[in-house]
Amino acid sequence: MKILFAASEVAPFIKTGGLADVAGSLPNALAKAGHEVAVILPLYEGISGEWRSQMTFLKYFNVTLSWRQVYCGVFQLERDGVLYWFVDNEYYFKRWQLYGHFDDCERFAYFSRAVIEVPGQLDWAPDIIHCNDWQTALVPVYLLEDRYRIPQLSNTKTVFTIHNIEYQGRYGDQVLEDVIGLGRNYFNEGMLAFHDDVNLMKGAIMASNFVTTVSPTYAQELRTPFYAHGLDGIINQQSGKLQGILNGIDMDFYDPAKRAGLAANFNLKTLKKGKAACKQALQRAVGLNEDPNVPIIACVSRLVGHKGFSMVTDVLNNIMEQNVQMVVLGTGDWQYEEAFRHAQWQYPGRFSAQLTYSGPLSEQIYAGADMFLMPSVSEPCGLSQMIAMRFGTLPIVRETGGLKDTVFPYNRFEGTGRGFTFADINAYDMLWVIREAIGLYYNNQEAWVSMQKEGMTADFSWNQSAQEYLNIYQRI
Repeated sequence: MKILFAASEVAPFIKTGGLADVAGSLPNALAKAGHEVAVILPLYEGISGEWRSQMTFLKYFNVTLSWRQVYCGVFQLERDGVLYWFVDNEYYFKRWQLYGHFDDCERFAYFSRAVIEVPGQLDWAPDIIHCNDWQTALVPVYLLEDRYRIPQLSNTKTVFTIHNIEYQGRYGDQVLEDVIGLGRNYFNEGMLAFHDDVNLMKGAIMASNFVTTVSPTYAQELRTPFYAHGLDGIINQQSGKLQGILNGIDMDFYDPAKRAGLAANFNLKTLKKGKAACKQALQRAVGLNEDPNVPIIACVSRLVGHKGFSMVTDVLNNIMEQNVQMVVLGTGDWQYEEAFRHAQWQYPGRFSAQLTYSGPLSEQIYAGADMFLMPSVSEPCGLSQMIAMRFGTLPIVRETGGLKDTVFPYNRFEGTGRGFTFADINAYDMLWVIREAIGLYYNNQEAWVSMQKEGMTADFSWNQSAQEYLNIYQRI
């Protein structure tokens, strides 16, 4: 089977969030299963010279976008059995930030047009085009007409994955003809119309052959107004072609026994010694008191409301009343940043606010912390809790989306579980399970280590999820 995977960011080339991790891992798993896989993404300015030096220029041509004829160059790189096609247009993509520009609608409409044109230009006929989030949402819509113009697309089917429904690609209806180049009928007949605006994600849900989300629980949550951000009606209408498939992680990349950059590598046999060395290195790195016996609670996240940080700031003093240390890594809304700066001043040596983004420090935190706090209001899948468990750090999460699907709560009667969970969006429910986790750490190390090993040996690989995607591809 030939599969074209279209995404606006792909690890390791360029990344702002979990989409890049998925786009960097799932195609590899599909290729290992024996399929011919290509990934297409924009050639951003932020893609380093290291990668550019490995690219080969294939060809250039013009893409028709409404009334415009726009240059499109295609560069190719092959890595681990997957072809990567980079769409070159400096006007749209020679910008350091990937998103947040005034013309994002036009930029990603152009990219979607390029996704449609490249197979014909390279004489490569995909069976499936797998699109991701609103940046590629126009691909299934464009394909409705263009499959008859491009012979290589005549039998192509489309899958659209919702990674985060909060970002839908919603614009005023004036973009319809002049910017994205579609007739008024796409609005009048309801495919793109959403409260007098154009909604690109709605169009993809309507036009694609199948829709997936990144966890089974999130697929169910999207049927409700609280989680669907206005699209619950469309989700329920199209529910016959909706399925939640849990994201995976690269188990080899996140292997504490092999991962470079850690103070000590460790496995199940050397867990205690290895975690102790990583903990000491973390305490030194972020300015916490070097105390091997005090548990460290960690957060690595964007500091925004839907990640549940209002709950954290509401009971931060209650948390710090316990005999714990805490480290927060991330940037976001000013009120959370300011609260954590104040906590660092208020609790010197016990609280560390690292208000930045750092990949190496995040891995030090995964390996050196004892507990990983993710109190998300909504979390489509979440990879951090899986990475934390892989490194023997027990997650404390709210039961939502992929957090509910991956973190099985501690059962004190059976001594089982992988972490600690709470259900309601309530700061004191969260505080209760934090206290439960701290109590277990101090009073029952045998149960604690058993849970660490349960998380470290859990299968979070792409193998099963990739097979579920293949079943969908074959079905459609």
